[in-house]
Amino acid sequence: MDSANETPFADLGKIVVIVPTYNERDSLPLIIERIRAAVPEADILVVDDNSPDGTGQIADSLAASHQHVQVMHRAGKEGLGAAYIAGFTWGLQHEYDVLVEMDADGSHQPEQLPRLLEALRGADLVLGSRWITGGGTQNWSKGREVLSRGGNAYTRVMLGVPIHDATGGFRAFRADTLRRLDLHTVASQGYCFQVDLAWRTVQRGMVVKEVPITFVERSIGDSKMSRSIVAEALLRVTQWGAQQRLGSLKRAVSKRER
Repeated sequence: MDSANETPFADLGKIVVIVPTYNERDSLPLIIERIRAAVPEADILVVDDNSPDGTGQIADSLAASHQHVQVMHRAGKEGLGAAYIAGFTWGLQHEYDVLVEMDADGSHQPEQLPRLLEALRGADLVLGSRWITGGGTQNWSKGREVLSRGGNAYTRVMLGVPIHDATGGFRAFRADTLRRLDLHTVASQGYCFQVDLAWRTVQRGMVVKEVPITFVERSIGDSKMSRSIVAEALLRVTQWGAQQRLGSLKRAVSKRER
């Protein structure tokens, strides 16, 4: 390709932005438009969980008028983690080189996607981080901020990962990274799903970078946050941390007994 016609991220290969949806008919058209403006060369895969509000039909209409938009229809609501696994599987099968996670509700600003892709040139996984210098949130209550910061601090301590925002869902993976994460064994959902993939990446010795983003609380539709999602994350992180410590203890005892 003539260098004059190359897109800014041509060296990264084919890019797909995966956007899971459930009842996002009002926000989806705008987020698609913003992604296309921010990174025109990227394709978009909408993964709809049979939204009763007609989001799937809206997505089909957008795909019919945008060659860069594809739609995956799933039978029902099975959780964020399952939606992303399905999207990742599709993206790998279609030989994409970069796979991006992004919410459909505008909380992840597409205009900040280029900074994630820029950082991916030197990383295997890039996380959009609310809790590093330059990052932050808009329209959050103090209680929610404390919960998120505390949960991420707990994750760092329990799992020993040097990540400030392991629960965030705005991130860019290299395809080779996902291939090494044994996606078929991932059963966690919600925030816990995000922690799981970040932790697996660190465990395998790959490079994880964080770049600052501003998370904007949605102004259209209802938040998918629930107590069950938070409880699952807390329980699983505690279990993983305990298992990791037990494994380390067993290895230390075995080494002394040799």
